[in-house]
Amino acid sequence: MNDRYDPGSGYTGDQYELVGYDEYGQPVYRQVPAQQGPRQTYDHPYAGGQGYGYDPYATGRQQPVQPYDGYDTGQQPTVPTHDPYDPYGGRGPAPAYDPYGQTAVSGQQPRVTEQTAHIPQQVAPADDPGDLGARERDYHTGQFAFVEEPEGSSEDVIDWLKFTENRTERREEARRRARSRLVALVVVLALVAAGGVGYLWYAGKIPGLSSPGSKQGAATAVGAQNRDVIVVHLHNTGKGGTSTALLVDNTTTKQGSTVLLPNSLALSGDDGSATTLAKSVDDDGSSGTRDQLDTVLGTNIEGTWRLDTPYLQNLVELVGNIDIDTDADVPDPSAKKKGTGPLVHKGKDQTLSGKMAVAYATYRASGEADNAQLERFGQVMQGVLRKLSSDAQGATVTVQTLGQIIEPPLSDKNLGVFLAKLADLAKGGDYKTALLPVQNDGTLSAQTSASVVKDILGGTAKSPDAGSAVRVSVQNATGIKDRTDKARVVLLNGGFTFLEAGTASSAQAQSKVIYRDAADKENATEVAKTLGLPAGAVTKGSVGSNADVSVILGQNYDPSSS
Repeated sequence: MNDRYDPGSGYTGDQYELVGYDEYGQPVYRQVPAQQGPRQTYDHPYAGGQGYGYDPYATGRQQPVQPYDGYDTGQQPTVPTHDPYDPYGGRGPAPAYDPYGQTAVSGQQPRVTEQTAHIPQQVAPADDPGDLGARERDYHTGQFAFVEEPEGSSEDVIDWLKFTENRTERREEARRRARSRLVALVVVLALVAAGGVGYLWYAGKIPGLSSPGSKQGAATAVGAQNRDVIVVHLHNTGKGGTSTALLVDNTTTKQGSTVLLPNSLALSGDDGSATTLAKSVDDDGSSGTRDQLDTVLGTNIEGTWRLDTPYLQNLVELVGNIDIDTDADVPDPSAKKKGTGPLVHKGKDQTLSGKMAVAYATYRASGEADNAQLERFGQVMQGVLRKLSSDAQGATVTVQTLGQIIEPPLSDKNLGVFLAKLADLAKGGDYKTALLPVQNDGTLSAQTSASVVKDILGGTAKSPDAGSAVRVSVQNATGIKDRTDKARVVLLNGGFTFLEAGTASSAQAQSKVIYRDAADKENATEVAKTLGLPAGAVTKGSVGSNADVSVILGQNYDPSSS
């Protein structure tokens, strides 16, 4: 054994001995066997501080590290070919460990040593019974985590399958519930439709079909509706005359209406005698007229609103003017000169001030019937409601600002709340205006008034006996066609029953009022006064069997004087 220290190798002779030189002239050493002296270990960074004899599998056995020289010795450690834990699969020697992380390259290079260390695998011989227990200890499953991986993977797969199955089941259950709800909805709609058709059939509202209880059911349905009704009288303080309308709030159907009442509507006076609406307003006042209207129309009027034309003008100004469709050019009634332009122009969507609204609401052109003026009044009232505040307090303030005295039992607060409800309906398009049709004698027929009296007012027409009033027959001998109609309106407004006697074959200059008995002379005198004829026109003569007084209108008859 060489005890020298070789400065080129860095090792002393008591550890290695010189065995020769390689092709580059470098010395090659061999490790001295362990029995030649105490073994000294090399503190390798991967050996856990135990040198090259460190057993990575904790078997307790150590083997000497054999030197390997790729050029001279030709000695390689032998690795069992059937070692299951050989990292190289038993196919050859393990590569040499280079502590400097370098591999051999061609050409001469300076090196510290060609000596590399190899950590052999620790395997117990099969014929060593003492090592069998250690070998069995090397095979416990806790040492190899990958043995458990298949079971974990299986559990993950099972969990995923369960999750997928549960999600599919939830989706199917949701679809089943959706189908059930859809079927239930279809059934409900079918039942509702069937019930609706059955109701329409029972009510007799299906064309061509009717049921025994249709008429009774329809009457009950209409009669069961709740309505709030007040009557409004427009008094023309300039020219005289009145116009009457009913304001109706159907709280059941959420519909509002203005019902225009002709002045010729026949009413029954307090003494049972026949009268007309116009005469009742002048003679009997608000309370008497309200009771008479309830009797004739079968209504329950809750109050009377007297609206003089100056108050109507102020009301329109307070709501900020109104917009309506006008059907005529209206002259300015206050104009001193004729030929000036109209105050109100005919046309669509005309904006009217307070003064213009009053002029339009009270205007009746020459040759027009009273109903033409009444319908204009209805237009103005609906225009006011469309501009009035829908707030009860706001509408009440507007009524109070007018400064008029409201007749009991109606109060300014009650009127404001009532008008606010109608204003809301008018703005929403749930409002209409209807004219109550009357016959020539001022009475109502079941056919002509059913749509208004029954449907809108929910009442029953009950006109007074036509024979209870003085019956006046009128023959037109003026040569002007509309004179008959003018006389009819005047007589009806005067409380008489009008009977038309046609047109004379030739015109006459003077008018005549004829009575049959002395008891009828007073009535004839009253008829002449109503028509604006002189007292000398009254005479005794032959009168038709169905009349009490006969009138022949001559050319001296002037409707404007009546």
